[in-house]
Amino acid sequence: MAGKGSGPGKIAAQNRKARHDYLIEDRIEAGIVLASTEVKSLRQGKGSIVEAYAGEKNGDLYLMNAYIPEYTSASHFNHEPRRARKLLVHRRERNKLLGAVAREGMTLVPLSIYFNARGIAKVELALARGKRKEDKRAALKERDWQRHRARLMREKG
Repeated sequence: MAGKGSGPGKIAAQNRKARHDYLIEDRIEAGIVLASTEVKSLRQGKGSIVEAYAGEKNGDLYLMNAYIPEYTSASHFNHEPRRARKLLVHRRERNKLLGAVAREGMTLVPLSIYFNARGIAKVELALARGKRKEDKRAALKERDWQRHRARLMREKG
């Protein structure tokens, strides 16, 4: 279920911790409805999606708890930094994602917000399952071993 398009262009916000906290099952690209001051703030590289998640609200898919700070050069027409932002996906994809969240206890986690080749803001969403503490430890151990093995191989030539 990979999204259409040319892939991430200029990344505005990224959630690196998501790959550590969740087992990523599927990815999807979604459009996002933003105010003009939000776009300007994201283009400056300001914004955080570390605590953000996607969920259902009034039958639509929304990005909740994403922090996009107010644009400093704007006057009184600024936006609310933590408002819910509507995500644009096809109805069939939305139903599939929300069904997986309801049935299988999965979570919709944003991995990144980026601007595609046409300059349009997109969100890379992941359908993810939470990792347990021992899973995180095992992943960390495996990564350390791979790093150590690569170091040994370089030294031996």
